Parts: sequence; structure tokens; C-alpha cells
Amino acid sequence: MSVTAEAVKQLRERTGAGMMECKKALVETNGDLDAAAELMRKQGLAKADKKAARVAAEGVVALEKSADGKSAAMVEVNCETDFVAREADFQGFSADVAKVALTAGAADVDALIANKLASGETIDERRRALISKIGENITVRRHATMSSTGFLGAYRHGTRICALVAIEGGDAALAHDLAMHVAASNPEFLSAADVPADLVAKEREIETEKALAEGIGGLAGGLGADDLVQPGATGAGSDLETGVIDVWVDQEQMIIRRASADVLSEDALAAAPSVKALDLDLTASLSDFNAPVEVTAPTGARTVSLDQITGLLGG
Repeated sequence: MSVTAEAVKQLRERTGAGMMECKKALVETNGDLDAAAELMRKQGLAKADKKAARVAAEGVVALEKSADGKSAAMVEVNCETDFVAREADFQGFSADVAKVALTAGAADVDALIANKLASGETIDERRRALISKIGENITVRRHATMSSTGFLGAYRHGTRICALVAIEGGDAALAHDLAMHVAASNPEFLSAADVPADLVAKEREIETEKALAEGIGGLAGGLGADDLVQPGATGAGSDLETGVIDVWVDQEQMIIRRASADVLSEDALAAAPSVKALDLDLTASLSDFNAPVEVTAPTGARTVSLDQITGLLGG
């Protein structure tokens, strides 16, 4: 039978399919628009099943936050190419899925895609229809929701990275900043106490090796840490030829904030004749201020006034 251009146009507007596909469906259904749309829908489901095995590694992460700012949901939706990931229909579908995820309380993806959209069709039905229209495999990979009785930070960086952070105390700005930090650094643990001891030991070993390789080892041509310590040494006086110590003190509270020392060991240089000079920069960052400390005065110590100390430190 003959199919009018107007009928093809109407079917294209309803389905979003190509002109030739619309014309073919109308011919098969004798020009019945409703029957043609239903036929194309069934054909689209078949196409979606055929494309299910294709890898969908591109896509977006959609974010939806409740009006009161206490809950949020993020959903990862994948496609095959970055071109489709930028397409309006794909991004609109992803945003719609995030809206449903916010209130659905779905335990997993299968439960989520069984929920209905505002249009009345399920998420999975819309997904299959979109596959038929766009021609790429599309999957809802994963989703997460979070609620807070305090403040909830929700941050999306571009279209691929998203983070949710719930805090008690603080304010909304802090929650948002923490979400940004999580998105930027992808931390594995919430606090230092959560880090396993074996991981701490391993990282300390790695950093120690790096420091030796880049610092002492590099300057002394393989000189190790043991070469800088003289056997039988009883104190700094027997090892150090010269030494300078700098101390930083809070001008108002007169609390030592930081101390550093530059020392030169003549004995260490003797262990490495090819090294003409070797400077060791030692820095100590002080903590546990105001904690009880028992101090024993060395032999020959003398008392100095606070004015003398401040004078030596330049006021």
C-alpha cells in the first residue's frame, strides 16, 4: 500500500526512529500508526537483546538531590561511545533514572530498572527503546543513595565522577567541600584509625626507601644510613663537627612550633672519601602541646631568663 509522508513524519515524532524504518513499519501494518508504533517497539526490544553483549564502557554519572538537601542519589549509566554519552536523549534518560533512584529505595540495579518513570514505562523499557533509537548498547551499571540527619554534601565533577558525603556537625559548605575532596582524591579510608597496620608499615617502608634513594643514597653514591652512624658513638659531641639549630616560637604564647637542625659529620665524610661535603637537614614537627613532660637538666646546665631566650631568637 501507499504510505504518505505525513504518516511517516508522525511515526518518526512518536518513536524517534529513522524514516525508512517508519515507512517499513507503516507498510507492514497497512498504515495504522498505533500498530506501526507497537511493531517498532517490539522490534526495538529484539534489537536491544542483540546488542546486550556489546561492551558499554563510556557513559555518565547522574546526580539527584532532594529538595531539603538531606538525601541524594547517583547513578552510573553506560553506553558504547563518548559521542552518545554527550547526546541529549541519553543524558535525559540518565537524569530520569537518578530521580527514580532517589525515592525508589531499590536494593540493586535489577530492582531499580523495574521501577516506572513519569511517562509510565519502566526504566528498562525506556532503556531498550533508547537502544533501538540510538543503535548502541546502554546499561544501568550501578547506583548509590545516601541520607543524613546533619548535612549532606553532593558533588559531581564533569559527567564521570560523583561523591556523596554525610556529616554530623559543621555546615553545608563543609559537607560540600568534603565531597569535592573525595571526588578529587578517592580516599580508601574514612580516618587514620581505619587504615590497616600492615598497609601503614608497607607505605612507611616504601617512603623510607624513596628517601634513601633520592637523598642520602643519591648524594653519597650509594652511602647508606648505617654509614652515617659511627659505632661506639656515645653522643652528638663525638660525631658532629659543627651544628646549627633554628627554633620557631609563637610570639604571643611563646610556644615552640617547629625546630630544625643543620649538622655536618666529619666522621661520616671519612667513610666516603669521594664525598667532599654532606649536609643533613633535620626537621622535627612538634605535637602534643601542653602534655606533661619530665625534663632532666644536663650536667653543667645554667638557668637563663625568658628575656635572654627571646633575645637569642631575635625577639
